Amino acid sequence: MSQGQPRRSGIGQRRAVDGISTSSKKVTIGEALEATAATAGDKPVDASDAAAIQAAEAIATGMNAISGGVAASAAAAAAANASVDRDEDKTKLCEVVADANMRLTDKEATREDAERVAAAEMRNKPDLRTHPGRVGASVLAAAKLNYDR
Repeated sequence: MSQGQPRRSGIGQRRAVDGISTSSKKVTIGEALEATAATAGDKPVDASDAAAIQAAEAIATGMNAISGGVAASAAAAAAANASVDRDEDKTKLCEVVADANMRLTDKEATREDAERVAAAEMRNKPDLRTHPGRVGASVLAAAKLNYDR
């Protein structure tokens, strides 16, 4: 850029919020799920993750169950992880959500979507709480970014 040109702040620039890289386009639910790999990808998949992913997939596709979908992979991983003692031997979130954006339709994340996903996550936790950086938090971050645009 030459000295005489004004700098255009924010135009064409990307930023990251809670693991979600942003530009001017709206963030999809699939992208939010993939962001979970960046924020909590090293965590083993548990029942609350599987429930949140199932809710997110249902919202994105309009279908409750998709054979071989992201939610089916998460449910299988959570079930398998329940019988494994060592965390290093368990299936991690990054393995389940890595290609979620390619496997889901391009549904933009909304606050209502985030609330449904967080509710599903909380229903499957004994302490009725969501985990920071996990699925519910990622969809909420996407919804906030979309609202601000």
